[in-house]
Amino acid sequence: MVARHARVKPRVDTGVDTIKRLPPLNTLRSFEAAARQGSFQAAARELFVTPSAVSHQIKALEEFLGLPLFARQTRRVHLTSAGKEYLKSVQKALREVERATQNLVSTHGSGELKLAVAPAFLTRWLLPRMGVFSEQYPDIELQISASTGLLDFSRDDVDMAVYYGDGNWEGLECLFMRQSVLIPVCSPSLMTRKPILEPADVSQHRLIHVSKRIDEWRTWFDAANTEYRETKKGLVLSSGSLAAGAAVRGLGIALTDVSLITEEIQSGELITPLNIPLPKNKSFYLVYAKNRPAGYAMRMFRDWIMEQMSEDADQAAKNKNAQRLNLDT
Repeated sequence: MVARHARVKPRVDTGVDTIKRLPPLNTLRSFEAAARQGSFQAAARELFVTPSAVSHQIKALEEFLGLPLFARQTRRVHLTSAGKEYLKSVQKALREVERATQNLVSTHGSGELKLAVAPAFLTRWLLPRMGVFSEQYPDIELQISASTGLLDFSRDDVDMAVYYGDGNWEGLECLFMRQSVLIPVCSPSLMTRKPILEPADVSQHRLIHVSKRIDEWRTWFDAANTEYRETKKGLVLSSGSLAAGAAVRGLGIALTDVSLITEEIQSGELITPLNIPLPKNKSFYLVYAKNRPAGYAMRMFRDWIMEQMSEDADQAAKNKNAQRLNLDT
């Protein structure tokens, strides 16, 4: 009689046992935050949970490991020797998970882009061109919000932003788009009442000021080598957009960034009576977090907006040359 040997089925590692040996992710996040902050309360604020939730998560992790990770004191907590050893590995693992997630999203993510944009740039420049972008990239969904302050890209749900400033923001990739240059603008009807042929003629009209930039007109007159004076009471408004709107209605002359009033210039609602620009020490930048892989939607928007900026610069140069030729003839 021939003995039959039972066939042993090879064991396939599905990873289930490995996952069972891992503690829950929330316990690791709570542990890492509390260890870095040295406080359960500070960790709770960072994670947007209650201190008791953090304490519960860490207690669950300690029970899972069978080791104390913290020495508790009245106001602070300190890592034990085991906790210090574990922290290095946990932080490295969490960074790897974050990096893998970003790489995956950047490679296979959807065509969705979340933008935060300086209000004047949003309403005056970007929105009028959104139809062009949508036609070129119908597969990309833009979610746009107006933002005046700096963002925390590690916390705020934003992919890219348009900032106005000096371009010196720590931890961000900053792509220069264009410098802000101001120029006097007014309604054509204003010129029919009192023509503006030289800088001194500007003083015969009401000057429209922006409250946070109240010295700009004085600086412009200095650049024009002309005495600064106002023969009429000025009008002070809270933003450049409101100042441009007041100029459209013939209320006076505004000093505004000409690239943000393209529609009004093209429609003839506003004109530039004198081509004496006032360059500012601030510019517009497209920014996003450093070392973040740029996904499809980010790359397409970045390339599109930089191309638009280049076209605007070319058009401005052509207009300047045309004005010079008109003066020469």
